[in-house]
Amino acid sequence: MNKLKNILNKRLGFMGLLVALLWIKTVIAYYSDFSLGVSDPLQHFILIINPIATAVILLSIALYINRPKISYIVMGFIYLLESALLYGNILYYREFSDFLSFNTIAGAAKVSKGLGGSAANLVQIHDFIYGLDFIILAILLLTHYIKIDPQPMKKLTAIATTFLGIFLFSLNLTIAESNRPQLLGRTFDRAYIVKYLGLNSFLAYDSIKTVQNNQVRSEAVGTDMDDVLTEVKKNYAKPNPVYFGKAKGKNIIVIHLESFQQFLINYKVNGQEVTPFLNSLYSDKNTMSFDNFYHEVGQGKTSDAENMLETGLFGLPEGSLFSKLGSDNTFQAAPAILGQQDGYTSAVFHGNIGSFWNRDNVYKNMGYDYFFDSTYFNKTDNSSLEYGMKDKLMLSESVKYLEQLQQPFYTKFITVTNHYPFELPDEDNDGFQAPNTNNSAVNNYFLTAHYLDNALEEFFNYLKSSGIYDNSMIVLYGDHYGLSNNQNPDLAPLLGINSDNWTDFNDSQMQKVPFMIHMKGLKGGINHSYGGEIDVLPTILHLAGINTKQYVQLGTDLLSKQHNQIVIFRNKNFVTPHYTVLKDGNGDPKVYKNKTGELVDLSQNPELKQKVAKWQQYVNDKLKLSDTINNKNLLRFYTPTGFTPVDSKEYNYQNEIQKLVATRNDLGLKSTSVYSQNGNKSTTDLYTTNAPELNGDRSVIDSWSSVLKGKNDSTK
Repeated sequence: MNKLKNILNKRLGFMGLLVALLWIKTVIAYYSDFSLGVSDPLQHFILIINPIATAVILLSIALYINRPKISYIVMGFIYLLESALLYGNILYYREFSDFLSFNTIAGAAKVSKGLGGSAANLVQIHDFIYGLDFIILAILLLTHYIKIDPQPMKKLTAIATTFLGIFLFSLNLTIAESNRPQLLGRTFDRAYIVKYLGLNSFLAYDSIKTVQNNQVRSEAVGTDMDDVLTEVKKNYAKPNPVYFGKAKGKNIIVIHLESFQQFLINYKVNGQEVTPFLNSLYSDKNTMSFDNFYHEVGQGKTSDAENMLETGLFGLPEGSLFSKLGSDNTFQAAPAILGQQDGYTSAVFHGNIGSFWNRDNVYKNMGYDYFFDSTYFNKTDNSSLEYGMKDKLMLSESVKYLEQLQQPFYTKFITVTNHYPFELPDEDNDGFQAPNTNNSAVNNYFLTAHYLDNALEEFFNYLKSSGIYDNSMIVLYGDHYGLSNNQNPDLAPLLGINSDNWTDFNDSQMQKVPFMIHMKGLKGGINHSYGGEIDVLPTILHLAGINTKQYVQLGTDLLSKQHNQIVIFRNKNFVTPHYTVLKDGNGDPKVYKNKTGELVDLSQNPELKQKVAKWQQYVNDKLKLSDTINNKNLLRFYTPTGFTPVDSKEYNYQNEIQKLVATRNDLGLKSTSVYSQNGNKSTTDLYTTNAPELNGDRSVIDSWSSVLKGKNDSTK
């Protein structure tokens, strides 16, 4: 015992203790919180040893400091950072099934402001293990079992320790390369780098790649657009003359259905329809509904979905484009195109703070005229959940602004209640009975989806009563999955599938989300074409009578006879009308038949194997093209005929109420707002909601006085 105490009271011994503690809890996390696909004894061995090398290298930095107390403080600080990185990855993985990248960490400040207490819902009971080491260290230090070693550290010892870490890392990398050749050259799966080299190595590798990408961006020149324009021209799909211009001059209302998956449509729990209103809308004669429509988001999730719908370009392979590039990139987005081509007024309604996903900067670069974030809504203790205002409150309080917008308008309503962790207060439940699985997130998902459905029905009733409905095209889409792959096995029995038989193909089917276009007089029906979020912008613009030929968009009009039905996932998997192609652990294709979910043996079907390779090349090229455009900011070098690049300095979202009233007053009799057309009388009294939070008080719906008080604004 005394021997151990003597070792720990040496600076090198204390460092060894920190390495051991960090190693132990990292290995625990590997096996209990991450799914790394370890498949053989050698991979288990690599996984167990990989945290050691980088921990030794990083903690050895403190050994170069001569002053003992400072050396110990630096060592403790490094240990704290390493522990924070580990636990941050644990929480992030539980939500995104991915690891913290350089871009994610760099953009954390822009996202974290809007997260509220949602991270607390990701904490699990066994997480106390990850803080147990700090208690142990505190006891050892406070009882003076471990004391600061006053002896100076020889530089040779410090250097030898660092080189030991480098040697261990080299050994780790060599063994890893023997099991997985070209590990760093073929990084199709970030989990592989973590599995073979550890979290520190992954972050270092990702950071280097990010710096390299930034260098590429700075070296971009105008001629880089030549190849882009050639590919875009080749990709263009002519509009269907039957539908082109059907919505010309109409208001366009886009409703973002948070985390809403296709399987919810027409689904019943205990004999109850989960979404009775959306079900009726889905099958309405004036609704064109797509039943083979997929989300195509990456780590940016909601922001990726918005980016595709607004710009026709994919999100980034890691991180959020909104957070990483949105403040600086040049966009040719829907609000600017519609505004410049046909005089549309554009606005976004979202009950979270404007900086969430960096929206307050991105929307300016996209050319949005108005952005009504949480500061334009009445915030009380029970009006919001983790990600912002409850949907019934946000939608009902939005109409006092909506009726003031000059028509035609292009608006987007971002709902949030149906967001993980899917918690809904009892007072907001109308009696709907959730399923009773062992997974609370799965159970609650149906509750919040049902609530969203009720909120949408109230909103539609107002649109019809106010007359807005008759002059509008309404687009509804699910932005991404609600239940992650980790939760799908618990969902499986509700879908009539044995959890043990759940496959990667079933996971891919969960990427289906609703897409509906509803307009009075539109010939509706269920459209079975395959498509995704990247295809929405050209579809909407063609319906609005705007040809997209001159714009840089990578999707194609879903209604065009030339529409390309290969659906591209951000991880390079893809779906065709007959096959779903997913990569296995070695990066080789696993091909499933869409009709049966049956796995196809490509060795017995060389013709299909050749087609899959051709499709895969198309997918890779399309994603690479999008990444090139985004990372190099190439749109700054190309301006379509008749389009004026957006100047973000011309937009300010601080005094939106003043702007609305000033515009209406300046136009006078020429004002086209719903308010003006109603004889300068409000239509908000037509909005009916049973939101219990209002307790019969309609003032927040009918008046913006409470908002003005909060913002110290004035309409004069």
